[in-house]
Amino acid sequence: MKLNIGLLIFMVCFISACEDDVLPKPKAMLRLEYPSGKEEVLQTQHFSIKRNEKARLKSESHTSFVLDYPLMKGSIFVNYKEVNGNLDKLLTDAQKLSYEHVLKAEGIYEDPVVNEPHKVYGMYYEIKGDAASQSQFYVTDSIKHFVTGSLYFYAKPNYDSILPAAVYLQNDMRNIIESLRWKE
Repeated sequence: MKLNIGLLIFMVCFISACEDDVLPKPKAMLRLEYPSGKEEVLQTQHFSIKRNEKARLKSESHTSFVLDYPLMKGSIFVNYKEVNGNLDKLLTDAQKLSYEHVLKAEGIYEDPVVNEPHKVYGMYYEIKGDAASQSQFYVTDSIKHFVTGSLYFYAKPNYDSILPAAVYLQNDMRNIIESLRWKE
């Protein structure tokens, strides 16, 4: 009887071992797709830009405004300052603001902005990691105009979670920079 039970256990183990090997699931990322919006021109007193129509315009004044993206729980803050012999200070302040995130950031990548035909010069910063802002920029004509922009999310930064939304909004920021035209 013990031999039959032992043989039965052996047979069950032997038969169950003939299945395919169990493989771990491949690594994957959550796929979030956000609707692409049409571009529309936004005119301010000092410059114009093309912006995503999906963004709600908030807090508009003659020197600043916010493009709010409720679906992604993020906003792009844009500020204008006039250059009056203070270009060095404006540049220093904008660069310092971008590098304040270095403590939480895994890396900060700089991309120079040079648009000779439209006299738009500056720097775009992409910030990787759990920093408060994922992107910032400043642009100027070096004579009269200076614009800064910052991307912030409503929630505590968790880079892995906000990455899809950050990439979407970073593309919108780049579009703002590329479409910016000064008014004389």
